[in-house]
Amino acid sequence: MQPLPNAPSAPAEAAAPTAPKIVALGDSLTAGLGLPREQAYPEVLHRKLQDAGIDLDVVNAGVSGDTSADGLRRAGWALEGDVRLLIVALGANDGLRGLPPAQMKANLQSIIHRARQRGVPVLLVGMEAPPNYGEQYAAAFRQVFHDLSRENKVAFVPFLLEGVAGMPDLNQPDGIHPTSAGAARIAEHLWPAVKSMAGQ
Repeated sequence: MQPLPNAPSAPAEAAAPTAPKIVALGDSLTAGLGLPREQAYPEVLHRKLQDAGIDLDVVNAGVSGDTSADGLRRAGWALEGDVRLLIVALGANDGLRGLPPAQMKANLQSIIHRARQRGVPVLLVGMEAPPNYGEQYAAAFRQVFHDLSRENKVAFVPFLLEGVAGMPDLNQPDGIHPTSAGAARIAEHLWPAVKSMAGQ
């Protein structure tokens, strides 16, 4: 019987221990929608780590359209193997859909808890809600991330798109997803926290 095309040739390889890695769990902003894969911010972070002599892979676990609930469903997979840092960058789609901030908080709390159970440090990255749901919603949405960082004592970057949101030259025509220059700016914004945590 012929093996299926692209079937693994050596089962032992699949069982080999995975390399130490950082996992970026997110949505289309992490996945790099509209960009070549190597231009998404997790890949830029990976190159910066290599340049700094920090030998960690960076796994891009961004899935377009994912809400915090979707991210929670993938958290177990994301934490498999030798994960040295989990970057949690979810919430943009919760905000776009006007989902309850309390629900988002519960989902993100569960992700943080799962990481803690496995001894994996978390870098929580905040998001801002779009203005169309009003300032009260936006304030409650923003507060979720601040409360989670304080209550869990995790490293925190308040806004993923700091210096990128609202900048036409750093965003694609949809005004939402960064260009390659915007993704590079995100990587620069996250780099101090990532370098500090990855170098421990």
